[in-house]
Amino acid sequence: MIRYALTCADGHRFESWFQSASAFDTLLSGGHVTCAVCGNGTVSKALMAPNVATDRPGADPAPPERTQSAPTLSAPAHPAEQALADLRKRIEEKSDYVGLRFVQEARDMHAGLSPERPIHGEARADEALRLIEDGIPVAPLPFLPRRKTN
Repeated sequence: MIRYALTCADGHRFESWFQSASAFDTLLSGGHVTCAVCGNGTVSKALMAPNVATDRPGADPAPPERTQSAPTLSAPAHPAEQALADLRKRIEEKSDYVGLRFVQEARDMHAGLSPERPIHGEARADEALRLIEDGIPVAPLPFLPRRKTN
């Protein structure tokens, strides 16, 4: 695995891991590498300091100093990322995660078999379409469940 610092044509900086240098080149030439912030497909490698191993036991190189132009991976790099994080937090606080039982829970609430409450979970596209066709309001969320992210 190899980690690259990347930048898009709009100036957003982000990092991503690839199987190999040739895998990165293949994905980039196929148009499969896009900006993690804005989705721009014009992406290039940015200058990045390599990790250097030392043979002295217990000697860790000093971490590079962070500048404002290189945010940490845990901090949102763009206002859109912060808005998405805020939306996720609100949804997770105000609704119950029902996982793969989402379709059945939504149908049961619609039929009056269980009390109405805000829920979120997982459904295949064809299941979600059938819910909508049956008059059960659902909407996709712009993020994956935490159990599917690393």
